[in-house]
Amino acid sequence: MSRIAYWLCAALIIAAAVFYYPKWKQPNTEATLSWDVSGYYLYLPAALIYKDIKQLKWWGAVEEKYHPGPGMGGAFQHPSGNWVMKYSVGQALQFLPWFMAAHLLAEPLGYPADGFSLPYQAATSWGSLLVALIGLWFLRRVLKMYFSDPVVAAVLVCIVFGTNYLEYASITGAMTHNWLFTLYALLIFSTIRFYQTPTFGWAAAIGLLVGWATLTRPTEIISAVIPVLWGVGTAAANWKVRVTFFKNHFSKIALAALIAGGVIFLQLAYWKYATGDWFVYSYQEQGFSWLKPHFSDVLFSARAGWLVYSPMMIFAVIGLFFLKKQRDNLLPAILISCFLALYITAAWDIWWYGGSLGQRAMVQSYPLWAFPLAAFISWVSVRNWRKWLFVPLAGVCIYLNLWWSHQAHRGGLFVTEQMTKRYMLKILGRFEVERDWLKLLDTKDEFKGSERRDVREIYANNFENDTTGVTSETPIAGAKSLILNNEKQFSPEFHIPFDENHPEANDWLRTTVTFRCDPKEWNWWQMTQFVVRFYNGDKIVKERMIRLQRHVDGSEVKTVFFDTKVPFTSGLIGMSPPNCDRAVVLFWNSGSDKTVRLDDLKVEMFR
Repeated sequence: MSRIAYWLCAALIIAAAVFYYPKWKQPNTEATLSWDVSGYYLYLPAALIYKDIKQLKWWGAVEEKYHPGPGMGGAFQHPSGNWVMKYSVGQALQFLPWFMAAHLLAEPLGYPADGFSLPYQAATSWGSLLVALIGLWFLRRVLKMYFSDPVVAAVLVCIVFGTNYLEYASITGAMTHNWLFTLYALLIFSTIRFYQTPTFGWAAAIGLLVGWATLTRPTEIISAVIPVLWGVGTAAANWKVRVTFFKNHFSKIALAALIAGGVIFLQLAYWKYATGDWFVYSYQEQGFSWLKPHFSDVLFSARAGWLVYSPMMIFAVIGLFFLKKQRDNLLPAILISCFLALYITAAWDIWWYGGSLGQRAMVQSYPLWAFPLAAFISWVSVRNWRKWLFVPLAGVCIYLNLWWSHQAHRGGLFVTEQMTKRYMLKILGRFEVERDWLKLLDTKDEFKGSERRDVREIYANNFENDTTGVTSETPIAGAKSLILNNEKQFSPEFHIPFDENHPEANDWLRTTVTFRCDPKEWNWWQMTQFVVRFYNGDKIVKERMIRLQRHVDGSEVKTVFFDTKVPFTSGLIGMSPPNCDRAVVLFWNSGSDKTVRLDDLKVEMFR
């Protein structure tokens, strides 16, 4: 049964990677070799094609032609004057065979041998796909050593169909997480074999795998916990037996450590060659908050919550309890490894991990989480009523995962890095939505009434009489429009005092503007912000904004509004007077060099 499940899972992964969304065929930042992956990969064309790994003078031409990401995100300029790769070399070495195959075939197939043409994109994707299938195969093998075949089959289906592993095994398989998943599965397999037959060969394999995982992503040094604690159990006597085992096989343990250290040394050697220093912190301003990890955000946030986007893994978390009962000898290694993986993921300051569907940094630990998930399913399988409860819940998790995977690509409703609770709940399960709902990516306020009452206009400005921040060149309407561009990043502030317009409890402001982009700014962090602030004296008591370019496709003229509730404080009886004396409207171009014209600003109060 688990063999059938494996091939079913493999078919889904292949279908997603090859037919649904072949990433190697996508342009620019959607290509395989884009964003972080182009950074992992950078070593290979730098060293083997352009023979320039220190100055990267060739990068400008590649960036202009292929647009893998904005700027030089994969390297930074060191005080030595040389450029240093941001990411460690391990992933590039894993890409190497596929890079060499592509390089040999590129020119015979009619493509430039420049490291980024179609053969390189395709080879990287196909190599990543093969690695995913190998990792899943070895996960099946190790699970079968501890659990029944039907349980193993269910675990494979739950992980592939029901978690974000599908995304990182298929479409974005060139990310490190897919490759590390396979390294972890191989490490568990090699560790089991080593304790069954403690040979130098298995010890060398363990050292190589731990070293390579660390070289791929330095925090994966925690993978060393697996061979040290695997099978030791929670009884104190077992720990003494393990120490004795290490003493008896010291030479093999030393070999594993030596090989792991040798592999990791490759990174130190690169840093020494590139900068003259043995150690370089290549992530610069990015780092960890070890004392204030972002556990709640990592687990439960709409932006990238692990258990929000992969709720199937809730069963794995619960399964830790059943793992102790069923396989106590596995608990220390798995519990400690899983906790460390979660802690490191949560401690990273950019806890949403850029363009991540759920928590991508958790994917490499899924071979470990598969064991408590198997323990939970084993518990479920012995009672029919448990099956009747679990199967529909698992089905919902699978549906949601497939739906999210679709929305992250062709569906387009998942907006990476920007998801909010209100927007997520608004679109959940849908395939067609109103464009107006995109406002919920930026503002927390949404007027849900069936119709507005007591509507009164409290401010209007067509900018015809303004002299600051306006242009008469191709205005939207009339003779003048407000203009923002590279030189004019901020508009004037438009003040709406409340001394003549007394808001009452449950009053709202609707702020409307007409605008035109020339051309549209596509980077969301540089989109023009339409801002409404409420002041009490000099203090800002509330601020809301939307990004204008979300609501246009190009350079068309568009009128857009958004609603903001007037802030009140609760009194002892009912609501107290508003804790603000005026509203202020302004526009900010967010550092964009694109031009935006704005006209016909209007503010209405209603309830």
